[in-house]
Amino acid sequence: MGVSIRAATVADREATVALWEAAGLTRPWNDPRGDFELALTTDTSVILLAETEAALRGSVMVGFDGHRGWAYYLATAPGCRGQGIGHALMTAAENWLKALGSPKIQLMVRADNASARGFYNSLGYELQDVVTMGKRF
Repeated sequence: MGVSIRAATVADREATVALWEAAGLTRPWNDPRGDFELALTTDTSVILLAETEAALRGSVMVGFDGHRGWAYYLATAPGCRGQGIGHALMTAAENWLKALGSPKIQLMVRADNASARGFYNSLGYELQDVVTMGKRF
């Protein structure tokens, strides 16, 4: 079963948001549909989708802020985990960012998500000595 990676289109919104919800990535204070639509409106962001047999199996939202790349919403369909889909998506995300000239990729993982931290560690990602601060509008 080969995985194909492609950029999302507007027509992919509902299936992608459903995947994010199934993977437990959405939170009540974020608007995943708005995030999806915003990512498709600029040349410096993309949502990459992984498909097998024409079915959506995973996604990652990628953006370049001019200083570094960011990855969000990495999701693999719950029944498809452990098949290399997340790895394929992160490789595609890294390649997309490199093509834009990004020197680095970063991502945020909730502190209590040990499995995600282990996954990223297995791909060569390291903890950074930074503190993330934010402010809701």
